[in-house]
Amino acid sequence: MINRLRELRTARGWSQGELAGRLGVSRQTVNAIETEKYDPSLPLAFTIAGLFTLAIEDIFRPNGSGAAPVAARPADRGFVD
Repeated sequence: MINRLRELRTARGWSQGELAGRLGVSRQTVNAIETEKYDPSLPLAFTIAGLFTLAIEDIFRPNGSGAAPVAARPADRGFVD
């Protein structure tokens, strides 16, 4: 999973240790998420998103190895189903 955690953390001027303390995880966990060696659990992803007041999708996105993205519905062309 690709993420913007390092970018968001450094924009706030926080060290990995400071962010880890705010999240209740180890500095090593923050490092592993930032370097994309570890994908956070869903509860941790929600906690991260809440801390930065962003949607999870604004921080994390698939890197192509997971499920296929949901296709957008085609524009209405006036056809009747």
